[in-house]
Amino acid sequence: MSSGAGPVRILIADDQADVRSAFRMILDAQPDMTVVAEAADGAAAVAEARRLRPDVVLADIRMPKLDGLEVTRQLAGQHKVIVVTTFDLDEYVHTALRNGAAGFLLKRSGPVLLIEAVRAAMAGDALISPQITVRLLRHMALPGGEPGPGPRTAPESSGPPAAGPVEELTAREREIAEQVADGATNAEIGAGLFISPGTVKNHLASIQRKLGARNRVGIAAWVWEQAAGNR
Repeated sequence: MSSGAGPVRILIADDQADVRSAFRMILDAQPDMTVVAEAADGAAAVAEARRLRPDVVLADIRMPKLDGLEVTRQLAGQHKVIVVTTFDLDEYVHTALRNGAAGFLLKRSGPVLLIEAVRAAMAGDALISPQITVRLLRHMALPGGEPGPGPRTAPESSGPPAAGPVEELTAREREIAEQVADGATNAEIGAGLFISPGTVKNHLASIQRKLGARNRVGIAAWVWEQAAGNR
């Protein structure tokens, strides 16, 4: 994995060669990024990630052998996994976030968001396609947590309700968790609360431990689910 001095090393996993080629062209054109490998199925993606140890894995959802959600589950502890997919289904978003994804993008989001998602993941932040974020927030705002317009979650794949924290969050930790869910970076949270980014990072580590969340996306998902459950 990158030591921080060299470019971000990226593995692209997608069963469509033209998509892999397009992503490679976009990312290799960035001075701080390099694509080190491609994989046409999920099993190959996991094997290549373990062999090459890239910083970031871009994983499509619908791939042969292992889908992108399982790839995310297997790799998220060691790599920043960004799910990039054509399919805008709540089921996929929720599962990817619970499995530790460091971002969730729709392929139609365009090259700028793809590049920013990689940079956000490396900075410890996360980028979720705006279309998805807006819909999640809309669902939270509806009485009884009823789904609004847009793609529906497949009923057979509905996951269990989110577990409560192993240990209760402090008031400051809840405040930081809510700001993470609003999309704030560590620097923005620190500036707003008059604390250093390092202190924010320490709070986030404590929040992740208490919630059993793998990263800040997991923290955001927990906040969203808590807000929906309280309506």
